[in-house]
Amino acid sequence: FVCEALVGNDGMDQLTMFQKALTSGGHSRPIDGIVLTKFDTVSDKVGAALTLTHLTGVPIAFCGTGQKYNHLKPLSVPFVIQSLFS
Repeated sequence: FVCEALVGNDGMDQLTMFQKALTSGGHSRPIDGIVLTKFDTVSDKVGAALTLTHLTGVPIAFCGTGQKYNHLKPLSVPFVIQSLFS
């Protein structure tokens, strides 16, 4: 599932609607990973990322921090946790 980091908690609604569309279309495989785009344009304290993973149990596989393929980076959990407490 690809979600723009700027949408905040509306991303959860988008993920839920996308999952419903998959199952109603006959696909039985659930969403198994999240890619957050525009991760570099928001605060390091991204609540949407925490909400999406906590409520669904689906990990964030990559965060987009630019316009090119090499700007897709694995989510650094220690970095996000450290930024929450700074």
